[in-house]
Amino acid sequence: MADLNSVITNGNSMDTNGLESGYQTDEEDYEGKREDFLGRVFQLLLKDGVQKGTDPSTKVVEFLHPHELSGKMDLALTAKGSSDTRLIQLCRETIRYSVKTGHPHFFNQLYQGQDVYSLAGCWLTDTLNTSQYTFEVAPVFTMMEDVMLTKLRSVVGYLDGDGIFCPGGSVSNMYGLNLARFNKFPNIKTDGMFGLPRMCVYTSDQAHYSISKGAALLGIGVNNVFKVPCDELGKMIPAALDRMIQDAKDQGIVPLMVNGTGGTTVAGAYDPLNEIADVCQKHDVWFHVDMCWGGGAILSKSHRHLLAGIERTDSLSWNPHKMMGTQLQCCAFLTTHKGMLQQCHSANARYLFQQDKFYDVSFDTGDKSIQCGRKVDVFKLWLMWKARGDEGLEKGINNVFANAKYLTEKVKKTPGFKLVFPDPECTNVCFWYIPPSLRGMEETPEWWNKVAKVAPDIKERMVKKGSMLIGYNPMGSKVNFFRMVLANHMLTSADMDFCVEEIVRLGEDL
Repeated sequence: MADLNSVITNGNSMDTNGLESGYQTDEEDYEGKREDFLGRVFQLLLKDGVQKGTDPSTKVVEFLHPHELSGKMDLALTAKGSSDTRLIQLCRETIRYSVKTGHPHFFNQLYQGQDVYSLAGCWLTDTLNTSQYTFEVAPVFTMMEDVMLTKLRSVVGYLDGDGIFCPGGSVSNMYGLNLARFNKFPNIKTDGMFGLPRMCVYTSDQAHYSISKGAALLGIGVNNVFKVPCDELGKMIPAALDRMIQDAKDQGIVPLMVNGTGGTTVAGAYDPLNEIADVCQKHDVWFHVDMCWGGGAILSKSHRHLLAGIERTDSLSWNPHKMMGTQLQCCAFLTTHKGMLQQCHSANARYLFQQDKFYDVSFDTGDKSIQCGRKVDVFKLWLMWKARGDEGLEKGINNVFANAKYLTEKVKKTPGFKLVFPDPECTNVCFWYIPPSLRGMEETPEWWNKVAKVAPDIKERMVKKGSMLIGYNPMGSKVNFFRMVLANHMLTSADMDFCVEEIVRLGEDL
């Protein structure tokens, strides 16, 4: 049998040319092939996935159009299996043509970087391949989730409550909607929507679209999600919210929930949570905050003021896989209402959640979830936090904010760059690049129409070159601009310099 340790250490491998899939060999050969194959894959992950994937001298992506990619890779599934050597080659090609989100020049999404401890956590949990619903099958992980959720609640300032890890921020926000509705109409679990009054939900016009999607899924209706106007920085206006809630109540509509935002997707704006909490308290409305993106700021003594008032909420969504840098996916839903997750979602399946088990069944937490099988997401966060501690995580968050400030100042000083928002609160830095051919002109509608084409053109060039990935988008009356988001804890000012210089290189001839 192959020695897996020697394979991992020395990169040794068996000669598998000509061998078919392991399922077609005898048991002893299969054991050897299995360990050899895993060792070779592990070496590939370390070299191509970790080392090359985070090397600034390599490409962020080797872009191919779909028809080109289908010609480069053998994606077809056939009756006869492939050899391990062929499978290793396909794994290598998969890494080659995928986007390297741990690369220091990847700024395209609200998740970036590669934390080695969190990555190790992913490998361990996928190896054990268990489900996070009972202590019986996940003894360590159910206890670990309890510890982690308690820690997150203490950081937020919840004195008591509950929580659950969810498969994404959108689902976490849906939990908030469902609990808010159950809180107002507890009989809805048994009787459904029949005979209930019209309900509504409030969220800012800059909030994440998942609130509308959740309202559609739960039968509340997209048209009953009322968009509260924001100021010029993208923050919800509490006075407008107050008026809108009163108007709805005057019409016999029942307000269920207000969704505040801790770091909007585009501008990175933080809603004034204390003022919104006052409005919610006045009208007896559930207050939920989507802090999926900007929640990491609460770990920093210098930046937690952005989330002042978060302890006054009924529930919140927080994605450590975003600003905190945990590997995807890692999303937590927290609430101050202890026991309500169980009351709202439990089905009491007797085959799984027996109450006469020989251990403490309070750790059988799966019935609090809307799922049955649930992937273990807590370990990658727990291991990263255990390695870095509160202080290490705070240092990483501070570094991200410092780089955002450095980039903002550089954009202000560099000819051809124009900030969309003067001083960003979060680590979203939004700007236009004005090529030399458009500078010094009157900013007419025709001029702005030309500026709107600059970001898409530069984006195409950077993707084809593979040098960098930055997103762009319009916002209201503002035409396409670059939205550069910073979440990678390992970024440096040199990476910020490269970003600005590369945009100039790619766009100066437009």
